[in-house]
Order: sequence, then C-alpha cells, then structure tokens
Amino acid sequence: MLKLNFKVPQTICQHFMHRRFYSKEVRVRFAPSPTGYLHLGGLRTALYNYLYARNQKGKFLVRIEDTDQARFIAGATESIIEDLQWAGIAIDEGPGQFGGLYGPYKQSERTQIYMENVQTLLKNGSAYRCFCTEKRLELLRKDAVRTRQIPKYDNKCRYLDKEKTHELLDKGIPYCVRFKLTDYEEALHDLIYGDVHHNVSNSEGDPIIMKTDQFPTYHFANVVDDHLMAITHVFRGVEWQISTVKHLLMYKAFRWEPPNFGHLPLLVNADGTKLSKRQDDIGIRHFRDRGYFPTALLNYVISAGGGFPHQEFAKPTLHNLEELVETFDIVSVNSHPSRLNPDLLNEFNRLEIRELLQNDRTADILIKQIQKLVRETYPEGDLDLNSSHIKNVLQWSSQRLTSLQDLTSPQLSFLWIKPSVFHSKELKEVHNSELLLDQLMELHNMLKSADFTKENLKKLLKNFAKQKNVKFPLFMKVLRTSLSGLNDGPGVAEMMNILGKQVTLQRLEDSVKEKSTYNEPGQLKDTA
Repeated sequence: MLKLNFKVPQTICQHFMHRRFYSKEVRVRFAPSPTGYLHLGGLRTALYNYLYARNQKGKFLVRIEDTDQARFIAGATESIIEDLQWAGIAIDEGPGQFGGLYGPYKQSERTQIYMENVQTLLKNGSAYRCFCTEKRLELLRKDAVRTRQIPKYDNKCRYLDKEKTHELLDKGIPYCVRFKLTDYEEALHDLIYGDVHHNVSNSEGDPIIMKTDQFPTYHFANVVDDHLMAITHVFRGVEWQISTVKHLLMYKAFRWEPPNFGHLPLLVNADGTKLSKRQDDIGIRHFRDRGYFPTALLNYVISAGGGFPHQEFAKPTLHNLEELVETFDIVSVNSHPSRLNPDLLNEFNRLEIRELLQNDRTADILIKQIQKLVRETYPEGDLDLNSSHIKNVLQWSSQRLTSLQDLTSPQLSFLWIKPSVFHSKELKEVHNSELLLDQLMELHNMLKSADFTKENLKKLLKNFAKQKNVKFPLFMKVLRTSLSGLNDGPGVAEMMNILGKQVTLQRLEDSVKEKSTYNEPGQLKDTA
C-alpha cells in the first residue's frame, strides 16, 4: 500500500527548491531507461541535446529513469554511458563518477523527492487518491473495446468526497495517485514543429502519477526532475509530443516555469519503416563490433536528421564533433521523418579511415588496431604485420572496404598470412609448372622499377607472359599461389597493388626459394 504521510527532511526541501531559477545557463538532459541498450534513436536524441548544449555553452546531463523496476536490465546503465563516451559525447553531470549539484541522477534514488511533490499536488487539489482495483480497470478497457471507444479511465475516484476517502484509507485499501487533467487550449510552441495543438483530456483519463509500489510514473518524475535539475530545454522524440501537453499541465499545477520543448522526428529505415528496438542491427554495440568509427556514426545520424546548413551534407563530407557543435542550429532540424541511408554510413566510415591516415599519430593507432585484429583472427599464422605494409593496405581499403574488420575476412587472408604456411599440395601444383625459375626472378627484377598501379601491373604481366611465351592462365596461377598460397581471390594485379611493391618482391623471393626445394636449380618440372 502506498503511504504518503511521512515528512521529508526540511534540508532536502530547501536543497532542491527553486534551483532552476538560480541558473541562467542552458541545461539539457538525456534520460534513458536502463531497460535495454543504446540504439540509434537514443544516440540521436543524446547527440542533439549535446550539440545544442555545447553550441550554447551550456551543460549536458545524463539522468537514469529507472522507476520501471520490472523491466530493469542489469548492466544497461553502464553500457549506455560507455557507448555515449565512445561516441565522444562528454557528460557534465550524471550518475556515479560524474556527480553534480543536482543529484541524485537515478530516479530510484529520488523517491523521497517525488513523495514530497505528490503531497503538494494532493494538497492543492491537482491530484487525488484512486482506489480502483486492477479488475475494475480491466473491465473498463474491455467495455471500451467492445463499444469501439478509446480505452481510458473514467475518473471515478476524482469525485470521492473526503469522508469516503478517509474511510477507504482507514480500511487500508491500496491506492495510487492520479493527476487531474484539464482542458489545455494553448498551443504548444515546439522548437522544431512550431505551434501544435493537443487536448489530452479529450482522449485520456486522469493519468497515474504515483503507483501503489511507491514509484512515480514517467510523466510525473520527468516533470519534477526537469524542474529541480534546472533543465532549460528538452529535446526528445516526437512520440512524446502529445504527452508534453500533459507535462505542461503539471507545471501549471505546481506553478513552475516549464522548459522549452523541441521534438525530434521519427528515425526510420531506408524503406520508410519505423526503427524498432528489436532490430539487432540498430544497437550501438552492433556498429562498434562491425568496426564503424564514432565520427562516421555521428555523421550518419545527422545526415538523416538535419540541424545544419543544407550544403553541409549535399555530398558525403565528414565533420568532427567540434565542427558539428559550432555549426549546429536547432531551427534547421527536419520536422519530417529522418530516413537512414546505410550506404552513406559506409562512405562516412571510409572517409574516416582516409582522414585518420593523414595524421601520423592516428595512423599509428589504426595500424595497432589492425595488428590486434589480425592476431586475434589468425593466432597461429606466420603473419606479415609490418607497419608500412599495413598502411599500404589501409590506403587501398579506404577506397573499397567498409570497416577494419573487413580486412580480416577469409578472402583477404593473403594480406597477412605468408604463403609458406599453406599446405604443400597447392605449392606442389605450382612448382610442377613449366615456368622457369630464372623467368620468375626476371619478373622480380622487372617489378623493382615498375609503377605499382593496378592498370600498369596488368599491362606488365600480359606483356611479360607474351614475351616469354608462357600461357597467361598458368602464369597467373603461379603468381597467385606464390603471393598468397590461395587458388582464388582478387585479380593478381590487384593483389600485387594491395600488397605493395616491398611485400610483393619479398614473397616472390620466398617463393623461388621454396620452389628450389622441390626441383633442380634452374627449371621446374613440366607436367602440362
């Protein structure tokens, strides 16, 4: 049973009362529920709040709305915060190590504050105790469905007199607390949608603001916390726009000044369908595990939602977080659904790889990442992890591949595993060819001064085979196996281009040495 007859210590009341009026700076918050992990929609909400705060020289807060204990997932809070930090979104105030003067920053630790403020609404007549059982509420819902009406509470307990209320309290009947909805005729001025009109009293019954388990509902706790944490601007999904009218009525009942509201449009898939939290591919961890960079993901989200001069994203151009903060304009945020384009994300990631390669420090970080990835993928291989080789591979991949993880795919194993570790069966098939060792060495010497572009190598290899009267398919098979130990993969010229001159020459030298262990010096056995 819900009990509201205890007194909150006066120090707590004084500590939180009127705080919002002391602060003139912009203060925004991201308030996730720890009922799941951070996904693209949540990242978009956090990012736009962060960009606005930083652009206005304000503060970005994180508040954990964990009053729904039945859906709580252990570790979700820590994971959400880690993903925000990975994305570069710095937290000014929040739970745990972040701290701040407006805490606690977890709603489950603020229950006394909510109890005090519920009493305020009960005393001024803006709220009332509701003793209706769940069975009665379920009958109301079924009856509404049967008569094709909108299911809503009929506000029965709003009209209980004081005597009846005290009688039920004396009997120990469980109750919740409901807020009295009234008509809201004024327009909600939405910073993104402009003036909008919603009258929730036409479609809803009086909402519960304090449950029987002594935990507040989202709507009530949200209003109390935003006021006491001095939040000046609230940016959240458009699905909350109708509820905002309900929140404004609560602000009015408390005689509090409400913050400014802006509602972000729906984030939708490329085909226009709504994103779902059940989609495995919209979680931030999914993108991290696939090797997407934070800057690429942030640009991906923003490219769909606006907030910048139109020309900023007329063509894929990568902007770092500082640039995004400087140019962000809330007025430019789209009011229509934001359609994501996965191809654009891939292009942003390639742009990020190219950007990181321009700086020696960041290039070195990339090289170390590749070394770690390759060692984890091929723990027992004889690996080619020379820094210059890796940098050459990264230059090639930044024009073609999506992420660093792509470089460890089986089709590209030749990049890292030296041919000598492959089974001797493949090597013998090549060694027993009609190609002379001295011809292979002649090619080796010719390549020393060659331009290692793909097109030039194609031309050089064809001319060489023709001059030496060697069958071109056999020649390609010899080179492919000498360079990779594989029977398929990219074209030989492209393979040589990817490997680079230094690695290609070294592998040809190693191959000739390998061949000489199978055959007499000078010539390979002809089995053609």
